[in-house]
Parts: sequence; C-alpha cells; structure tokens
Amino acid sequence: MAEDRFALRPGERRLGFDPAAHPRAQLTFIGRIRSSWGPENCPKNLMRARDSGQTATVEIDLPYRAGLEGIAPGDRVLLLYWMDHAPRDLIRQVPRHRPEGAGVFALRSPARPNPVSLAAVVCTAIDHAAGRMQIDAIDCYDGTPLLDIKPWLPTVDIPPDTITSG
Repeated sequence: MAEDRFALRPGERRLGFDPAAHPRAQLTFIGRIRSSWGPENCPKNLMRARDSGQTATVEIDLPYRAGLEGIAPGDRVLLLYWMDHAPRDLIRQVPRHRPEGAGVFALRSPARPNPVSLAAVVCTAIDHAAGRMQIDAIDCYDGTPLLDIKPWLPTVDIPPDTITSG
C-alpha cells in the first residue's frame, strides 16, 4: 500500500491540511522525464543516481520544443520537475540519514508543500526536432512531469564566497 511509504517517523509532523487542496497558482508541464527509476529503486539524490551510471531522457511536448534552441551536448542545465508522488503535507521530517529532524525547507526531500525538485545535469545528446534531450543522470521516477529547463551559469549559479578574513 502506497500510504505505508509515507507513515510518520517519530518527530515528524504534518500540516493538518493538504496544500494541493488550496491552489493559488497554475503551472504548465512542458514535458516529462524518462528514467529507469520507480518507487522501488529510485536513488535518494542526484549523486547516487550518477553513481548508478543510469542516464535519462527529457521529453519536451511539441509546443515547447522551440525552447530547446541553443542547448547543445555538454551544456549544463537546471531541470525543475514536479515530484508528483510525494506527500505535500509533511512540514517537519526525520530523514533516515540524519540523527535529528528538520523542517522541510532545510531538507532536499521531495515531500514538501510544493514538490518542486531541482537537478543540475549535463546534456549528453539532443534531438531538437523530436524534443528529446539525453542527460547524464536524474533522481526521479519515470514519467515525472517537467516544469522548466534553465541554463546553468557559473557566473550566476555559484553563491559568492562568504568567508572573509578579519
């Protein structure tokens, strides 16, 4: 039963309502991600997905394919995708890999009020006309809805050094 996967661990807390029942914005999925992963074997993060050696494919729906213009093999891109199987009402979690719990905004867990995930990936091949981009790895289930693709820019996407000498 899928509900058992989302049973609360000691120290976890639910919101008391389902954020999906109170939509305030409308999103459009532009495609989907094709991967080898499902609920029984999905890696917990992108690093583990890369370690597996499994690649994935991003499929862009026909009206959005022109948006792939300018992306080439070797480019680094950011994928924003909707973890549609994740619970949305967990506000505090106790991950198995951490001794202490934390609020969802301090975690990378897909279980959150808006299950948007972000992955920095490498385009390994692209067919612009077919709307298919091969990527080096991904940590989501096959068929996960895709929200957006953005270029990864080192001049913009790396936080400034916060260590100062005194």
